[in-house]
Amino acid sequence: MGTKVEHLLNRDGRYYARIVIPKALRSYLDGKTELRTPLGADRRVAKANLPAALATMQVQIGIARERASKAQRRDIRVGHYPMAMPAMVWQDYLERTRLDAEIRAQDHRYAEMEVDADQARRYRDGFAGKLSDAELGELVGDRIERLRLRGSFDAVIGSPEWRTLAQGLCASAYEAMAREAERNEGDFTGKPSHPVVAAGVAQEDTPDPVSLTGLFNDYIRELKRGGKGAVAEKRWVPVFDHLRKFLKHNDASRITKKDLIAWRDKLLETLSPRTVRDVHLTGLRAVLNWAAQNERIPANPANGVKVKVTKAVQSREKGFRDDEALAIVKATLTYVKPEKESAEIAAAKKWAPILCAFTGARITEVTQLRKEDIRDEGGVPVMRITPDAGSVKTGQYRDVPLHPQLVELGFLDFVKAASPGPLFHKSKGEKAIIGARTASGRVSNWLQAIGVVPEGVSPNHGWRHRFKTLANELGLSDRVADAIQGHAGRTAGDSYGDVTIKARKVAIDKLPRFALT
Repeated sequence: MGTKVEHLLNRDGRYYARIVIPKALRSYLDGKTELRTPLGADRRVAKANLPAALATMQVQIGIARERASKAQRRDIRVGHYPMAMPAMVWQDYLERTRLDAEIRAQDHRYAEMEVDADQARRYRDGFAGKLSDAELGELVGDRIERLRLRGSFDAVIGSPEWRTLAQGLCASAYEAMAREAERNEGDFTGKPSHPVVAAGVAQEDTPDPVSLTGLFNDYIRELKRGGKGAVAEKRWVPVFDHLRKFLKHNDASRITKKDLIAWRDKLLETLSPRTVRDVHLTGLRAVLNWAAQNERIPANPANGVKVKVTKAVQSREKGFRDDEALAIVKATLTYVKPEKESAEIAAAKKWAPILCAFTGARITEVTQLRKEDIRDEGGVPVMRITPDAGSVKTGQYRDVPLHPQLVELGFLDFVKAASPGPLFHKSKGEKAIIGARTASGRVSNWLQAIGVVPEGVSPNHGWRHRFKTLANELGLSDRVADAIQGHAGRTAGDSYGDVTIKARKVAIDKLPRFALT
């Protein structure tokens, strides 16, 4: 598990340095309960800037403590933030080297100045223990005072603790001057070698754990705010459950590309390449892309993890032939509902295939139809396919006139007798799309079970291919056929003008009837 960084606060993807103000000092800091400094959205940058921000805030608290002590004529020892001596020395070294870098970036003449050898020698004598308390105070006393004000250190001048810190600060100053000399020669790779400074080198801590389950739930929640997400949730919950069990942890920040390659290979032992690609990796990549874009993780480790799917050999056309389409429609229209089957699923098996045949619609666009989606438009019976009912790939509604044979077969009578809401399932609200997909799956499975779907043809998508084939044979405009089926236009010009219901009805009425007798 990762470790928390003290005083580093994450709020909605933004980082802050935060210190709680002791109650005894709040009246001396405008009644505030805490001090907070923004550090940005990048965690690494925030960590790098945290010490300086804390130092500033700790000085504010130190000053407030001094004011409180004077006002109450007693020592107010509250709000201390003690630090280990190596940490104070390391922080001092970082402050000095960062200041050097800032000045170097502002004025090119700075790099031409030689390091003060005499001053360096004094710092060397300081950490060697050759200097008196007064001499040490002259060299680093101001820095020790700053630490005292921060509440990090309160030893008495001249005590062993005070001298140890003073010598350590001399060492950090000496090492910082060594870096300055190296940088003047173009070398920016130097590291502190003095053991007192090196002991405080801050190791990169493990990033805070990022719950994989939390990322998934937050992603789904955002989809649902836009009216989507129900299908993704149902389909991908098993995917993320399997991944967590494989990894043996739930920390997204620890996931590597190597982990996901191993997971992919494990999945391929029992699943088809297409399933692994289209379900498992697609779901994971979507969630982790969202997490990376929202700065919840640094990058998406699933990028570049692929599955090679061999293209299926196509031995025939993708759409139903006339005789195949007729056999399916005859089987559906004569379907008899079993005792234990719901009326909605039975209705889907009867009406969904022929609705697809005469509209070229996607199967779930049909099985999500509601009673209110069927209406009369100037004497023309119309079926509205709309995202309000469930899922539409383009996200746009479209109106499709009903073929006369559908009316003659009693589809409008079926709609009139139905209760308000979905015609082919019982699900409501966010679960409506799941209900529609369940209904379409039941239709597909049944058609395959009775043997009317030929090898190599999708039991549902075959109708879309057949519709396009008929449109070509009948000489229908591509623009009109695309508008009926919900396909995007091929050119920018296709977005100009409207394909009216009248134009769509002319096209629909040209579709041949099924010879059912």
